[in-house]
Amino acid sequence: MNRHLRKAVLVAAAVTAGLVMTACQNGGDDASSGESGAGAAAVADKASGGKKSKESKESKESKESGGVSGSFKNGTVTYLAPYKYVVSVQGKEDQQFLVAEDTEVYGVGTICGEAGAKVDAPCTTDQLEAAVKKATVSADVEMTNGVATLVSERRAAQQSGAGSDARDTVVEGVDKGKGVSGTWFGNVSYLAPGKYTVSDLKGVEQQFLLAEDTEIWGYGDICGDSNTDEGGQGGTECTEAELEAAAKKGFGAEVVVSNGIATTIRDDH
Repeated sequence: MNRHLRKAVLVAAAVTAGLVMTACQNGGDDASSGESGAGAAAVADKASGGKKSKESKESKESKESGGVSGSFKNGTVTYLAPYKYVVSVQGKEDQQFLVAEDTEVYGVGTICGEAGAKVDAPCTTDQLEAAVKKATVSADVEMTNGVATLVSERRAAQQSGAGSDARDTVVEGVDKGKGVSGTWFGNVSYLAPGKYTVSDLKGVEQQFLLAEDTEIWGYGDICGDSNTDEGGQGGTECTEAELEAAAKKGFGAEVVVSNGIATTIRDDH
């Protein structure tokens, strides 16, 4: 009887030990699984957090540079990065701004154009970037929501404080009867609807406008045939749409301008 009792006790002890070991193993697996899950969650949180941090930084930069509107007269423009600049005005905090495709840029010898010209020359944003990369440029900046609508290089007289409101764009010059007049032989380029430039032999560009009575003659570049004779009778009269399409590619021409408005354009094909 005692032998059978001892055997039952041993069996019960063995079963109990087995259950305890199984519980420990299951607990270990659960802990391991919990640690693994926590590690994966930490990695995911870290990755997600990094992305959120980056987006937040970009959003903050966009807000800081994208919400300001106003005029910054007699400023100094400094290059930051492609399409990004800072304008510094005495008595104000430095203001970052962006340029866009429709930002108007005018120069008087540094950004582009010729110093001493009666009217400011229209420049490209690429010319602005090239000039400001070399050195800071004195300019007036108009911006809306952090994007410049106008960057106008200041003349030497304006920089000293005299004639601060004397800037004349081509359009303003025409309105005041001070537009340029003359004949240019050079490459014609498109600026905007009704606005073009013609470069002289030195590569200096002069902006001009079109009018309803502007005569446009083609000899194979704007329109028409290169085999036609010279003169209005021999050339083909072209439309403004044909001029625009050709100017977007660029072509050589003789341009006669009166008060900033082209009276005659003849391609020199």
